[in-house]
Amino acid sequence: MVQISLKRKLAILSDAAKYDASCASSGSERRTGKASGGIGSTGPGSGICHSYAPDGRCISLLKILLTNFCIYDCVYCVNRSSSNVERTRFSVAEVVALTLDFYKRNYIEGLFLSSGIIRAPDYTMEEMVRVARSLREEHGFAGYIHLKVIPNAAPDLLEMAGRFADRLSTNIEMPTDEGLGRFAPEKRAGEIRTAMARVRTNWEEGQPDRASRAQPQPFAPAGQSTQMIVGADASADSTILSRSAALYAGYGLKRVYYSAFSPIPDASARLPIAKPPLMREHRLYQADWLMRFYGFEAGEITAGNENGMLDLAIDPKLAWALNRRGRFPVDVNRAEKAQLLRVPGLGLRAVDKIIATRRHHSLRLADVARLCASLEKVRPFIQAVDWTPGKRLDAQDLRARMLPGPAQLSLF
Repeated sequence: MVQISLKRKLAILSDAAKYDASCASSGSERRTGKASGGIGSTGPGSGICHSYAPDGRCISLLKILLTNFCIYDCVYCVNRSSSNVERTRFSVAEVVALTLDFYKRNYIEGLFLSSGIIRAPDYTMEEMVRVARSLREEHGFAGYIHLKVIPNAAPDLLEMAGRFADRLSTNIEMPTDEGLGRFAPEKRAGEIRTAMARVRTNWEEGQPDRASRAQPQPFAPAGQSTQMIVGADASADSTILSRSAALYAGYGLKRVYYSAFSPIPDASARLPIAKPPLMREHRLYQADWLMRFYGFEAGEITAGNENGMLDLAIDPKLAWALNRRGRFPVDVNRAEKAQLLRVPGLGLRAVDKIIATRRHHSLRLADVARLCASLEKVRPFIQAVDWTPGKRLDAQDLRARMLPGPAQLSLF
């Protein structure tokens, strides 16, 4: 058997991990207890693989697979059993050593560890748990750890994973059960949902109880996330967002990540030849944000859109407003917060500032300009003391006039 250097293993298994988008460290608290006084932190820093917290802080992680060997033959996966790729595997000790070495060099703040399925789900999950346990208990590592859940692994292994990891993720992978059955025949949608339900139950049991002096042991304090592949099948954006809404409601997910399908070597004829536009992935993230923070329902975001697809030219909140002009203009001096959040160009902070400022004096258009990022986007949809859009709101060319520049990829 040909020996592969650690450097080569790192190159292979970090490249193999790039297709997994469900990677972020938002929501985790600094660890105490056994890790107190140890090395590592989830605080600010710089590193290798970049994820972003909700406050915009950049998080650096070592993002690798334990192995790219896999007994499954998922059509969309470059590491599927029938794929002709170079295979290798880290030992538990090698992952631990790499994580500690990279942290000490200030390259990373934590570890994102996933894996192909080797031997059996239980064996693979146990190996990943051994990595996390070694880092926490043997080396006092207090940095961030994100582990990928193997769906049909034993419940006790899942429980141990949550005791050592900050976040767990179980990838739903395809927007529909039918799509998963077609492209990943060895996987079962029911097993994935069962794993998510177990994570949620364990997480809830690990929450602090103010009425009790004996506090439960924290379980995955940063919660759980998942990933869906966009564009590998014919699922419309309306289907994707409906699935996401159901996952948020049913399993208390912190994030659903959307990964635009990327063509892989020796791909099956069942897969698309070209990848979908990256703007589609961006619009889905914007729509997801509307559902999580702006009070939108999944169905209303794509209602009236052709074939249930999001408009790639404009952001989904603007598209929603243009299709419902009768609900505007919104009076910035009188409207409730829920109404203000639906105004294109007004983000969460801007709305809070408007509500706080109008307690002291009535807002004029110039006041709104100081409180929001782009008055031009807001102006057609609001009313102030000295401003009303009048016929501008009904103009046929309003959509064309509000098209963003080619480089604009802001959230709203």
